[in-house]
Amino acid sequence: MRYQFKDFEFNSASLVLSQNGETVDIRHNEAKLLALLLERSDEVLSKEEILSRVWQDKVVSEQAVFQNISHLRNLFGNQAIKTFPKRGYQWQLETEPVSSVPQTNSNPAPAQPQTTVAAAAPKRPYWLYAVLSAIVLLSIAIMSWPEKPAEDSAVPAIKMAYIPLPDAQDNTDIALADNSHFDFTALTELETDYFEASAELEYPVLKDRHPFVLTGHTRTHDSQVYLDFLLKGPFGEWQGQISAPSKKHAVEQLQQHLKQPFIYDFLSAAQPPELKQANLLIAHQQAPEDLITLARLITTYTDTGEFEKAMVMADKLANIAQSQNNVQHTGNAYLYQSRILTRKELFELSAQKLALAIEQFEQIGDLKRLADAWHAQSWLDHQQEDYPAIKASLLKAAQLAFTAGDKARELDALTYLSIMAHKHHRETDKYLYLQQAENKMKAYQLPVYHFSKVPFHYAIFATKPADKEPHLKQVLEFSALTPDHWVAQSSRKQLVQNYIAQDRLTEAQALIDSQQTDNAHNSYLKTLLAQARQQTHAFISQAQRTFEQAHLAGQQSLSLDAALLLCSAPNSGESSPQINYDFYWQYINDNAPPYWRRANKNKLLALNL
Repeated sequence: MRYQFKDFEFNSASLVLSQNGETVDIRHNEAKLLALLLERSDEVLSKEEILSRVWQDKVVSEQAVFQNISHLRNLFGNQAIKTFPKRGYQWQLETEPVSSVPQTNSNPAPAQPQTTVAAAAPKRPYWLYAVLSAIVLLSIAIMSWPEKPAEDSAVPAIKMAYIPLPDAQDNTDIALADNSHFDFTALTELETDYFEASAELEYPVLKDRHPFVLTGHTRTHDSQVYLDFLLKGPFGEWQGQISAPSKKHAVEQLQQHLKQPFIYDFLSAAQPPELKQANLLIAHQQAPEDLITLARLITTYTDTGEFEKAMVMADKLANIAQSQNNVQHTGNAYLYQSRILTRKELFELSAQKLALAIEQFEQIGDLKRLADAWHAQSWLDHQQEDYPAIKASLLKAAQLAFTAGDKARELDALTYLSIMAHKHHRETDKYLYLQQAENKMKAYQLPVYHFSKVPFHYAIFATKPADKEPHLKQVLEFSALTPDHWVAQSSRKQLVQNYIAQDRLTEAQALIDSQQTDNAHNSYLKTLLAQARQQTHAFISQAQRTFEQAHLAGQQSLSLDAALLLCSAPNSGESSPQINYDFYWQYINDNAPPYWRRANKNKLLALNL
């Protein structure tokens, strides 16, 4: 039987698909599945029946059905195949069967036998496509290959504001001079420590005139200069560490690194994780000895749960750093490996790598990275349920950060110790170290949004929603000027969920309406409220928007939350947006980390995920 739909024709006997007379290559099982869907287009076919008819006696998982359905939707559009939750799939496109025209013998001359359009078009071999693709890629590579004479003339100078870089040892600042690559503007009215502590308030004031702001610190240890830098842009931060025999060489290395155009693309627009990875991989291939770019690639792979790739790159970082005798990045590589192994819940191996990292950082007196390492050690101690060890690790991290003059790391260690004390039912300690953190915030005269972490922790300690509510409201008061700070976003989400649970929908609506920023977090709140009001169209639209925004921003947990809501949604009516259930199921299966699965265990079980 031959079928026509859209501009396609399919022969279910020969399993040949054509489009406008040209053969379309599809896999054998995809063709068998398409034949089954077309032959029984008036039925909803279960996954079990599809497996039985298409794969017959072969042992495969339901994943095979999802993948082949997705491939067919990519060819024919999402509306071609409809998913009926917990029932199966059904073909939806208007389709016409085509009858073959019989040949006649009235003409004595031998007529050319009539065949299907698909048969008339010879199937192109895969090797031909491979050769053509290789030629195209080679042509692009040749055309894109940089020409050395254009290096200095074609690229305009990068406009960058900077806060003079302080040196802790000799109390001097490093100034940056303009050159053919950079047009620097010194922000002499700002100090590095103040800007770092107030960036959530100060950068929005600067970004219209100075979208790229560079800041950092230098120190000297055993005649070697170490430079920590941070470049802030509208859509993120770029940071790294440089070591050199002198300040002059350190600045030269910094400028050489910051000449790379991809950094500013990275900071100037939101990029989904896949694009970030692709751009970082290209940048690494173009400058394989640039350890800062390689380190960022490792972090990106880790954040997206691609731990095997992350570990391969971390091994590469360790090998290159050791070949360069770069102790700083050797220590960083071991710390990355430890974090990856911790995410994979291989805690014993993680501890071994962490010990190696600490050894490297001690060699160069890197107190900040030592603080990070001991902070990481506290989580390994937590796996052993050893609270005294947790406390010792975090107090050591806080002391190292204090000695380094790093207020943020010091406060993180103290507030995290408060949380760990709460987890281990140490009532005295959880209040003691939270109070210590608050006192230090006052002593350091930090902006008010830092203080929002204090009531945020009190809300964690409270057991009843009614007891949490006043603390969460205080968080929002303290963060009124920084509504997109993570503490404010988390508190707002908890309040909205509490209001919905108590059927206080008007208060939930007012809280949502108070936010002007169009981002994934605020879209998620609108999704929850539409769900509570049983507004199916608004719920699906907002959930899909949340997923898109979160995925673009690289917010994996939030994109998973939105995907889970969509998977659990009832089948939408004709007037509502369609839900591609398979896509979201597949996304969860491919991307959900263990901690998220544990937190959503019951919901996943209900959906057989």
